[in-house]
Amino acid sequence: MEKSKIDLTISTLDDLNLFFKFQLDVDANLMAAFTSMDHANKEAYISKYSKFLSDPDILICTIRLNGIVVGSISKYVMFEENEITYWIDKDYWGKGIASLALNEFLKMESARPIFGRTAFDNFASQKVLMNNGFVKIGVDKGFANARGIEIEEFIFKLEI
Repeated sequence: MEKSKIDLTISTLDDLNLFFKFQLDVDANLMAAFTSMDHANKEAYISKYSKFLSDPDILICTIRLNGIVVGSISKYVMFEENEITYWIDKDYWGKGIASLALNEFLKMESARPIFGRTAFDNFASQKVLMNNGFVKIGVDKGFANARGIEIEEFIFKLEI
């Protein structure tokens, strides 16, 4: 896949409606694991994320492939640390989009260090982070709403 096919833009309220649909997928939720408790509540989803669009500590970008919205990527602050998160529409998994989008996003977002977290068994997401220079620095446990149990999550860090 050519990098020129990937385009990142600052997300809008209209984009949130598409993001909501992406995160309804059962398999995607299980893979992400750490989702909101009521991910199927559109009103709550839009209310929560629309506030983030104007938060100066949060950067939410829409990922487009040939003009088609295929996912999102964001930087936010949690426990005074910069964190990265991304979500790719399941129809576009396995095409290298997340890796390319993260590479482009890291050119836009200069906050460092920046951390990424993945479910212990989300090997694709771990590969995305490592392909972009993130190094695994630890393991934590947390309640995975999508799975209904506590699971391990791996913590990755990018210094530069």
